Amino acid sequence: MPSRGRAVVPSVVPLTLAATLLLACTGPAEPPPAQEPPRAPTPSIVPPEASDAPLVDVEPYQTRWPIKRVVFLIKENRTFDHLFGTFPGARGVTIGMDHGEPRPLVRGIDRLPGDIPHCYWCAIWAWNRGAMDDFDRGEHGDWAYSQLHRSQLPNYWRWAEEFVLFDNVFASAHGPSFPNHLYTIAAQSGGARDNPRRPDFFSNTFGCDAPEQQLVEVVDSEGVVERVPPCFDFRTEGDLLNRAGVPWAYYAAQEDQRGYIWSAYAAIRRYREDPERWQRHMFPVDRVVEDIRDGRLPPVTWITPRFELSEHPEFSFCHGEDWSTAVINAIMRTPLWEHTAIFLTWDDYGGFYDHVPPPQVDRMGFGIRVPMILISPYARRGLVSHELGEFSSVLRFIEDNWGLRKLTHRDRGATPLLSAFDFDQEPRPAVPLPRRTDCEGPRFPAG
Repeated sequence: MPSRGRAVVPSVVPLTLAATLLLACTGPAEPPPAQEPPRAPTPSIVPPEASDAPLVDVEPYQTRWPIKRVVFLIKENRTFDHLFGTFPGARGVTIGMDHGEPRPLVRGIDRLPGDIPHCYWCAIWAWNRGAMDDFDRGEHGDWAYSQLHRSQLPNYWRWAEEFVLFDNVFASAHGPSFPNHLYTIAAQSGGARDNPRRPDFFSNTFGCDAPEQQLVEVVDSEGVVERVPPCFDFRTEGDLLNRAGVPWAYYAAQEDQRGYIWSAYAAIRRYREDPERWQRHMFPVDRVVEDIRDGRLPPVTWITPRFELSEHPEFSFCHGEDWSTAVINAIMRTPLWEHTAIFLTWDDYGGFYDHVPPPQVDRMGFGIRVPMILISPYARRGLVSHELGEFSSVLRFIEDNWGLRKLTHRDRGATPLLSAFDFDQEPRPAVPLPRRTDCEGPRFPAG
């Protein structure tokens, strides 16, 4: 791994700054919508019926290992202890620490009454220089000290038993979704350390098409913080794949759907502001199962869900897991399964408790520990891997498999998670699971 310098964290926060940050971390996650001012036009999103991904024969693309397709499936806002703290053989706990005192992790519920604050400073305070004891924040902060049990995530648990569960993988950055989703495509966030924000309303985009008042905090190599538009030009994994002639796709919510905030390439100018490039690589997530069934997944695919199916804690975990089951089952029930590796993970800690202090490899993180499951015909059976990883580790696997260059010190220092694989074994059969029938309420609640 890269050299492990200490994260730069102020030892004393001035009272006025602390009050401001506390407001930012404990206020509503999504203020009521207001009228959005006009903004410059951006390429329109292609309607689902017109956005078929091309059919791709993956065989001609030479790979180091028998994996011809990688699927990076990214859900929302859970820690390892919250989902797998009771998993046999894993580094999990059922009692956390709260300001130096033991605090049992109560049984969680399917849908929280609201979000738990998980801003950049919220994560820094929760980490507390490795004490991991300051998670209870905001109106719903008591739920930070909760965890789900096996019956509440039956399919994830079963796939963790059948394939490989990582218990030493961390979010790439302290804080929330925006920086971490950028790490999933670029092994960096351009210095962005929080979600783009504006004082008067919540916008449905975190990218180049955001209103001009919506800015993101960026910290430079000297630790200087400034607020800039959330639109960047750094190199991404997609660029490396393009250079090598390897097709790829990114499935996400469209701009008129909740969840478009996680469409990471919307924050990369040369993709978001180029209609041809955007339409060649970005596809509506509502079509992903159909495209899988049609055999349209290219060698590398990122998938992020609609907000309501993301497992963001104020929405149904059951419906979110059921959607993931549909996506994974679709791959398992087609010939795609034979040469595929699915890396399933959660993008950040979401405010929930975890007891393992994340290694501090640079100013950005690592962030708090998240679960990762490797599902593949070449996955070892029933392994709990303790290999150190972060989101850049998946990029490192892609780079090593297709012979690509590296992006940053993060993917250069990462391992490609090979502890999860046995490429000498006979490819294992798929293990599709029943869709859940115990979910309550609609998948897409009104409002």
